[in-house]
Amino acid sequence: MTVASNVKQTLVTIKDIEAQLSALALNSLDEDAKRAFHETALTFENVKKDIQTRVFQLERQEPQYKGS
Repeated sequence: MTVASNVKQTLVTIKDIEAQLSALALNSLDEDAKRAFHETALTFENVKKDIQTRVFQLERQEPQYKGS
């Protein structure tokens, strides 16, 4: 597996975790848990943005990875 493929797979995983945390925040009855899930989801959102930036850089440097 190439570096680009690994980074893209990591991005998919991060998006999934972010979505799960958001769902937990919405469905939680405990306010402390709700806040913790929400704050953690926001952290993952920042990580996701950083990884997306890296994917764009990889695609710009290595056009063969674009869209794969």
